Amino acid sequence: MDVLEAEFVASATALDQLPPPARAEIAFAGRSNVGKSSLINALCQRKKLVRTSSTPGCTRGINVFHLRLRVDEAEAELDLVDLPGYGFARRSKKERRSWGPLMEDFLSRRPGLRGVVVIVDARRGLEEDDEQLVDFLKHVGRRAIVVATKLDKVPKSKAKLAVQAVSEGARTRVVGFSATTGEGREAVWRSLLRAADVGA
Repeated sequence: MDVLEAEFVASATALDQLPPPARAEIAFAGRSNVGKSSLINALCQRKKLVRTSSTPGCTRGINVFHLRLRVDEAEAELDLVDLPGYGFARRSKKERRSWGPLMEDFLSRRPGLRGVVVIVDARRGLEEDDEQLVDFLKHVGRRAIVVATKLDKVPKSKAKLAVQAVSEGARTRVVGFSATTGEGREAVWRSLLRAADVGA
């Protein structure tokens, strides 16, 4: 699976500011310090497609990226959607409140959405915010794809147990991933393509 093209499409702070979905969409959500931007960049094999920062919580709105892929010798198209990080206290209370309705509207009402990658730091495990998001996705009938990131920062002897703990908490299969080593990239892509019904 190769990413032939990856480009920024749109950014919005309200659902009606987004263009109508033209392709299947996969959204990415997680706490503000779990490596969401690094995951998307690593999946797309681009260093700067999504802005990364040492300051958590830099994604303030919804950002859409269009991908052209080659899957099993055929070309396909897919949009990735970067959602605002949650659980970061150094934003104003008003701004944090605004993320809830924005994310809930997108996750429950967006017609092109085929799945949501819920990103969890493998070192910290599933936190309350993550559990609430997984439960909300089940409630609105959206597929959750849970990915445990920063696997390279967990001792090798404990990595499998860390992923298993996240899986037990989320009550679903979890893919371990490292943006540094690339471990898990193909497994994440297989899950995305299945959810989007694209090429696989």
